[in-house]
Amino acid sequence: MILIVLKVKIKPAKREDWLAGIKEYTDNVRAEPGNVSFDFYESGTTPNEFAIVETFRDGDAGSAHVQTEHAQNFFPWMGTVVAERPKINYQDLDGEAWNDMAEVTPE
Repeated sequence: MILIVLKVKIKPAKREDWLAGIKEYTDNVRAEPGNVSFDFYESGTTPNEFAIVETFRDGDAGSAHVQTEHAQNFFPWMGTVVAERPKINYQDLDGEAWNDMAEVTPE
């Protein structure tokens, strides 16, 4: 399983462009056969800072993802809306990307 987390800071003037572009990109990535999940979230404390959390079934699916037409178009476009180079955390994991948290049990 591949788990990727990106931290992305968007230019304030490009916020609406970003929101439209990331929504379309999210839909495209979720339709990929090797995608397990793809979500984006805005920081609760820092305006225009977003996290993207994506998982792919394996390294081959991750490699296929970056070769898709939508990814090849999105990456250069993303450079026009970001305020700085995004940060990435890339993990190649054995097993599942997500497990139950032991410290919290719903009542």
